[in-house]
Amino acid sequence: MYAFQTSAAKLTEKYMNFKDRNIYTISELLDGDTEFIPLLSSEDEELINAEKIPETLPILPLRNTVLFPGVVIPITVGRDKSIKLIKEAYKEKKLIGVVAQKDAEVEEPGVDDLNRIGTVANIIKILQMPDGNTTVIIQGKKRFQLIDLVQVDPYFIAKVVQYESLENVKKNKEFNALISSLKDLSIQIIKQSPNIPSDAAFAIKNIESPVFLVNFVSSNLNIDIKDKQKLLEISDFSKRANQVLSSLTRELQMLELKNQIQDKVKVDLDKQQRDFFLHQQLKTIQEELGDAPGTQDINELKFKASEKKWSKNVEEIFEKELSKLQRMNSQSPDFSVQLNYLEFFVELPWNEYTPDNFDLKRAEDVLNEDHYGLEKVKERIIEHLAVIKLKNDLKAPILCLVGPPGVGKTSLGKSVARALDRKYIRMSLGGVRDESELRGHRKTYIGAMPGRIMQNLKKAKTSNPVFVLDEVDKVLGANISGDPQAALLEILDPEQNNAFHDNYLEVEYDLSKVMFIATANTLSTIHPALVDRMEVIDISGYLLEEKIEIAKRHLIPKQLNEHGVKKSQLNFNKKIIEKIIENYTREAGVRKLEKNIASIIRKKVKYIVDKIEYNIRLEEEDLLTALGPPRFQKEKGLSNEVAGVVTGLAWTAVGGEILFVEVSLSKGKGQLTLTGNLGDVMKESASIALEYLKSHAPFLSLDPEIFKNWNVHIHVPEGATPKDGPSAGITMFTALASAFTQRKVRSKIAMTGEITLRGKVLPVGGVKEKILAAKRARITDIILSVENKKDIEDIKENYRSGLKFHYVDQMIEVVDYALLKEKVKNPLLVN
Repeated sequence: MYAFQTSAAKLTEKYMNFKDRNIYTISELLDGDTEFIPLLSSEDEELINAEKIPETLPILPLRNTVLFPGVVIPITVGRDKSIKLIKEAYKEKKLIGVVAQKDAEVEEPGVDDLNRIGTVANIIKILQMPDGNTTVIIQGKKRFQLIDLVQVDPYFIAKVVQYESLENVKKNKEFNALISSLKDLSIQIIKQSPNIPSDAAFAIKNIESPVFLVNFVSSNLNIDIKDKQKLLEISDFSKRANQVLSSLTRELQMLELKNQIQDKVKVDLDKQQRDFFLHQQLKTIQEELGDAPGTQDINELKFKASEKKWSKNVEEIFEKELSKLQRMNSQSPDFSVQLNYLEFFVELPWNEYTPDNFDLKRAEDVLNEDHYGLEKVKERIIEHLAVIKLKNDLKAPILCLVGPPGVGKTSLGKSVARALDRKYIRMSLGGVRDESELRGHRKTYIGAMPGRIMQNLKKAKTSNPVFVLDEVDKVLGANISGDPQAALLEILDPEQNNAFHDNYLEVEYDLSKVMFIATANTLSTIHPALVDRMEVIDISGYLLEEKIEIAKRHLIPKQLNEHGVKKSQLNFNKKIIEKIIENYTREAGVRKLEKNIASIIRKKVKYIVDKIEYNIRLEEEDLLTALGPPRFQKEKGLSNEVAGVVTGLAWTAVGGEILFVEVSLSKGKGQLTLTGNLGDVMKESASIALEYLKSHAPFLSLDPEIFKNWNVHIHVPEGATPKDGPSAGITMFTALASAFTQRKVRSKIAMTGEITLRGKVLPVGGVKEKILAAKRARITDIILSVENKKDIEDIKENYRSGLKFHYVDQMIEVVDYALLKEKVKNPLLVN
């Protein structure tokens, strides 16, 4: 706020000595190189107010300050006009008018550049400074209003009038509180400002005149010149005092905030300096003891590096990075970053491999012990072992096991590791969206980490583990964080992964000896280039008999062991297991089956713990108690007593299913209605089937005109379940043909195949799953495209047993076999 350059005590002392003297002798105070400014008493103020001002005054424009009545200030005069005015006025002891400029940048102000309200001033002393400038000490007396200029040269002389008479001050409680607040705030600001001598507070306390106090404080406020000019122009004293109080309050708040910030910074710096000195002392002590910071870490790194089997290139890189670490200050943030990098570097299993067990018989026994079925996968693993045993440097295969949930894809990886005597790593890729999760971040980033591939190899401590990449079909494609599937292209390519680049490691690492096994539920969401790099092995669902064997060999013993139940305390017979599978599960795998077995065992554990008598041999009543009523009806084909209803075969992500296509005819104009939550491809199949039937009506002894008189409604039950795909084409065609001819459909028959407008039957996928669904539904005859014959021959005999396959090439062949000559009971008169 204030720009005090004096000792308030000396100032007060001088003031007390001269307070009874005439104000014009105030110049005597400045004799003898004094450095302080006198205060103004109430009597002095009365003398000033009693004086009358002349009608004209020489005008002195001020650039960067405003003079208030009673206040003494020094000003530097530089303009020729101003210097001439000052010297003449001082010599002749004339009063002058001091007016602030509106714009301090104006060098030669005119009347329009000056404020209209100024202060009459008395020149106390003129000082010639060593640098040649002229400094003038002036004291304000009273305010005036500038009317007009009467002279411009050699300096301004203006016609003026007094701005107001003596200010009326009503001294009451409110007034006294206002003046007291002004003094208190001023003293607080003096105390908190390091640039103002603390003795200045005495000067404030010794000001008797409230008007001079307000003027004195206004003159020293740290505000803009425009705001000071506004204060000078306020006639109402109370209003001016309140305005000054408001400015003081803001100034105090800013000063307190500034001091708080400075104190906080000072405390932080003090703590930093203290920590620095302590660290330096600690460093000196450690150096004296031979244990300097980082020395132990560097020695450990060197010891670990001496035992590594890395190549010369890798060793050179490590030595270079280690020397960089040794040159760093241990207190530097980069030191810990470099240390973490080298610790990870040296802990990787460079060229460290576990010996493979090449006992093919043992490997086969392990695989059979852990998994029932899955012969193709087991056969591929055994073949790989045989080749490695013969050649010993074959690159590891990259297998992709594709199949519905719960068929043992993930657990198969663990069995492979056990069969080979290798370490086992499983990494779930479900939901991975950031490429850096696989490749890592560059170590220059804060919080950088290696990719999960390298992290897992570090944990395994070997470079040839069995590495299961679970749910590879759930990896997100290209997005804002990169493309994780593109990163997998390098990892899963035998021609590239011998020089895998991790962004954090920044050194090529050999992954060619790692046996990667990827698992997926479907190939449709995997990038084609990624599928091309892997050896895809389809794992279909299990037959009822296989599920029973899996439950007896694996699931039941596992759950009994996990629940602490002995085999002698609970007996699952084959019939009960079959009931659980057929009535309480609808899946290709055995995951739900295992959960149901666990539920049954938990129910019996309660009896065992409470020592309540129970039947060790499970019965159907126990299933109702533990699992409730049957959740699923046994899949079975429909009877052939109704025309227009045909059984089809479908593939889903959880295995094969049977579905029914129903066709109903009603009198109308030949409209086609499709229901059952069908997709676009399935709707197109229905349209093709109807159009083909219309064009080949004579082959079925139908009048082509009848299609104009009957509306056709095709429905596929379970309307809440979305359905799509072309494989129901021949099923829809057969159902339409049966509805229009009213001929019976052959019993226990199902079919699947895509159709064309030319009448061709095209092959479809998911044949094995569809066959399993047909067997569950007690179907005996299946119609397929002739091109699917190769798929049937590739399926094991026990899957095909009890089924008769009929291969067709044309749609008419389907109708010839699927429809009987016999018509249904009470046929609809279509023709």
